[in-house]
Amino acid sequence: MKIYRFRVDDEIHHGVLDGESLHPLSGPLLGDYAVGERSIPLSRVTVLAPILPSKIVAVGLNYRDHAAERGNPLPEEPLLFIKPSTAVIGPQDMIVYPAMSKRVDYEGELACVIGRRAVRLSESDRAEDYILGYTCFNDITARDLQDKDKQFTRAKSFDTFAAIGPCIAAGLDPSNLDIKTFLNGKLCQSSNTRNLIFPVPFLVRFISNIMTLLPGDVITTGTPAGIGPMYPGDTVDVQIEGIGTLSNRVRKVGETL
Repeated sequence: MKIYRFRVDDEIHHGVLDGESLHPLSGPLLGDYAVGERSIPLSRVTVLAPILPSKIVAVGLNYRDHAAERGNPLPEEPLLFIKPSTAVIGPQDMIVYPAMSKRVDYEGELACVIGRRAVRLSESDRAEDYILGYTCFNDITARDLQDKDKQFTRAKSFDTFAAIGPCIAAGLDPSNLDIKTFLNGKLCQSSNTRNLIFPVPFLVRFISNIMTLLPGDVITTGTPAGIGPMYPGDTVDVQIEGIGTLSNRVRKVGETL
């Protein structure tokens, strides 16, 4: 099941995809809801970021090949950082290239959306019971600032640096999904989630023992090798098997396209 968040007739809804139409939900996505009978053609809607999280918990260096290209040893535990909710954009929204950076990179990733409050989960807890579904994520990074600061906060936190979408795919097995990133149509990243160092269930349990995960929070699972710079005018597509394609263009600060 693919769940979209969208705007139609100046109203915002969540809805389930059925062919080329969306069926709005009655009731909150993160509560008790039912799929309505009303059908809205996709051609009439504007697709939005599928969720507005209270926080984004991101994982660095979670693919062996990406750790190697960055010249880092494999982590013994997940390397975590936070991206602010104010960085969130949705499909077709513009990535803004900040004036203080000279190199901004794409990082295609699988992300999971938390569906239930998760606190101090144990090995006996099924992490899957706390996951609403999965989505595509672009962990946009000011690489020069990351290298300069020697930590992630500034480089990862600019407005528009957390692209999410196009939907939340519920009922998906995250253990063996192809993930690809394209820059202006050229394939730049190509891997599979079976290459994750720390798989999704482990990450959910691990993070829940550090901070409370609230419904709607997003965990991003790391990017494979092939990261690289993008510039104003470029288009980046993150494509994940079973979910779809998240597409965004890049612009300068103050520029309208």
